[in-house]
Amino acid sequence: MRVTHLYGLRGAVLSRRTFVKARGAAIAAACAVGLSACMVGGDSGPTSVSFGPKHLQPLSPQTMALIEQKGMDKNSPILLRIFKEESELEIWKKNREGKYALLKAFPICRWSGELGPKVQTGDRQAPEGFYFITPELMNPRSSYYLSFNLGYPNEFDRAHGRTGAHLMVHGDCSSAGCYAMTDEQIKEIFALARESFDGGQLAFQVQAFPFRMTAKNLARHRKNPNLAFWRMLKEGSDHFELTKQEPKIDICEKRYIFNAHLLDPSQLFDAKGKCPEYEIPQEIAVAARSKRNADESEMALLANLLPPAPIRTGRDGGGNPAFAARVPGDDNLTTASTPNGEAGAASSAARASASTPVPQANPRRGGETKASAYASSNGSRARTQEAGDRGADEPEQSAQPAQQQAPAALPGAAPIRAAGGGFSFQQ
Repeated sequence: MRVTHLYGLRGAVLSRRTFVKARGAAIAAACAVGLSACMVGGDSGPTSVSFGPKHLQPLSPQTMALIEQKGMDKNSPILLRIFKEESELEIWKKNREGKYALLKAFPICRWSGELGPKVQTGDRQAPEGFYFITPELMNPRSSYYLSFNLGYPNEFDRAHGRTGAHLMVHGDCSSAGCYAMTDEQIKEIFALARESFDGGQLAFQVQAFPFRMTAKNLARHRKNPNLAFWRMLKEGSDHFELTKQEPKIDICEKRYIFNAHLLDPSQLFDAKGKCPEYEIPQEIAVAARSKRNADESEMALLANLLPPAPIRTGRDGGGNPAFAARVPGDDNLTTASTPNGEAGAASSAARASASTPVPQANPRRGGETKASAYASSNGSRARTQEAGDRGADEPEQSAQPAQQQAPAALPGAAPIRAAGGGFSFQQ
């Protein structure tokens, strides 16, 4: 059966009704063999067994109930926030009041490198910054179960001469420059993204931070050479937290600009060029300035009380302590969800409402090399590679073309890769 995917990750050649009927008939046939085979038990009661391709799995009844409880719609836009040091990935979703609210927080299984942005191919660093994920960056055929490409390097990264490619958020709980989740986690993240695309969202924003952007954390890392970069990321984080709206991202003079409105609409932002004249809505500008001043005062006070954090830890990345029992002997797992037990009210509330059990880590598929895993999941599709474009920290390629296309402007966002022809694959 052939299904062509355009902006949504659902079918266009076969009607959805035909597909649902076919899948329903298959499920009914399976149930006829034995009713008990259609249900599985668990701590939260029986749930339906999943049928069909992994990238088309529906959202679980528990997630659907949580979406309804929080006043959201299944197809409403999403936004992801990643916090390295705390090893957490948050999914925010727009509610019926038109504001983003926290839906779920997932523990990150693995990330590699040190705190700080990715700079060059092979440095094993996971990206930090603001990225936009279009449907073409979603990879349903990943050799790491499911994945999406972060779109690194973005315009900011390219303006700074940063290199590397194929940096993912993926399953399989194994990372070399990516953010690795469990297979079950990435399946749910993938489903939430698919539903948002089906609802009309052209791209969802990923905000990747070294840690929660608090005054305390910045004071702890005051000696780090990345501090100026992190202060800039904090500005974007503040805009989001103050407004609960996706910040508009532009880049000029090699820096991020947030929620800027051009005074002369005929001008354009140039990542390396001089910034054109712009203004930030007064309500946002006043609130952001007030928060920045308060945080700067707190940082100055805490700098006299807290010892500086080491610039390099000598460890290769980390992972959430929720996986300590699943990956025994891994000294790189973070020892607390946030420094000094400061987990954050929003994240704690998300875990409480989601009632998520401790996730099961997914070891690398036994006896399966990257090449054989890719071949088995992609059939005869060739894996393209250009000399110097792949490092040990870039394990796989998404559905995007090998040749980088000219950036296409997306309203309200930094330019990202053009959507091209979307998806077309066999199932």
